[in-house]
Amino acid sequence: MNWKFWNKNKTAKKKKSAAREWGDAILFAVIAATVIRTLFIEAYTIPTPSMERSLLVGDFLFVSKVNYGARTPMTPVSFPFAHHTMPLLGTKAYWDGLELPYYRLPGLAEVKKGDVVVFNYPMEADAPFNRPVDKRENYIKRCQGAPGDTIALLHAQVYVNGKAMPNPPGEQTDYTIVNNGTDLNPEITDELKITQYENGAGPTMTKESADKVRTFSNIKSITANIKQPGAADPTNPVFPAATPQYKLHPGDKDFNWNVDNFGPIIIPKKGWTVKLDSLTLPVYGRAIEVYEGNKLEIQNGEIKINGQKATTYTFKMNYYWMMGDNRHDSADSRFWGFVPEDHIVGKALFIWMSWDDNASFLGKIRWSRLFRGIE
Repeated sequence: MNWKFWNKNKTAKKKKSAAREWGDAILFAVIAATVIRTLFIEAYTIPTPSMERSLLVGDFLFVSKVNYGARTPMTPVSFPFAHHTMPLLGTKAYWDGLELPYYRLPGLAEVKKGDVVVFNYPMEADAPFNRPVDKRENYIKRCQGAPGDTIALLHAQVYVNGKAMPNPPGEQTDYTIVNNGTDLNPEITDELKITQYENGAGPTMTKESADKVRTFSNIKSITANIKQPGAADPTNPVFPAATPQYKLHPGDKDFNWNVDNFGPIIIPKKGWTVKLDSLTLPVYGRAIEVYEGNKLEIQNGEIKINGQKATTYTFKMNYYWMMGDNRHDSADSRFWGFVPEDHIVGKALFIWMSWDDNASFLGKIRWSRLFRGIE
């Protein structure tokens, strides 16, 4: 019998080199990680105290892309794992020669009031940054107003649609403390999480901590540093006085608002039509021009949108109002206005690590904060 029929010579597969196998493994890992970060979940670090005491500097979070629906890449050509700037080099980590329109996959829920949200900082649309939407710096704040809501702030209390909103559990502000000549014990300030920042503000703490300090025998008085209505601060202008280019007439007065008192104003909702005049244009002009891509002009006191005289405008997107829990140490919607829906990145879920740079070596990990959900 001719056994050659059963023993056909087969071409042996060429074995991959170790370098090729490593290369394939790395490529697969990069692609898999990119898909996970884009569509499902991404790590985020708290860099500033704007959300204290709810979130602390050094908290490491996981941010869900699924809750609100993942936003597909708008600037698809970019370096993996770099947001907008190349490490060490300091150059752009993306190519903006190709930009795709905004699209969001279906999510589990809409952004709602009280959610802690990561979003792209809207003001980086301007010079010197001029960054695409999805390459703008990531910010994290609490949503205080949803599309269509009427929001106001009076004596630092947030009102939405005329109702006082519950204060976040970790909300804090700065206080003026008058004592009898004896300062607070440092152990007490550590225990009550009282912070003294370098910006010149008074000791910062939650209302609960302030109530405890008030009971100490060496304390004569403790008062929250809340600004009065109508007391605008020209050195620290808030929205919309910070965008004077949208004044209909050069002599129009600025809105006399401050960080503790503003509004009421309506948060734009997709399909909502606003009448354009000297009161509304300063509030909504930036959204119309910058975020919705129109050419907005003011000529001889007349408003023109894309070359046509306009007395009203109908919004194409939903918008949100975001604020930090650390009321007097947060750059938020009070200073730069609305956050467009295409800037929303995801919902903060939980803290997986918390690291205190200022603590001793053995105390750097804040064990009590590990795997804590975010309220």
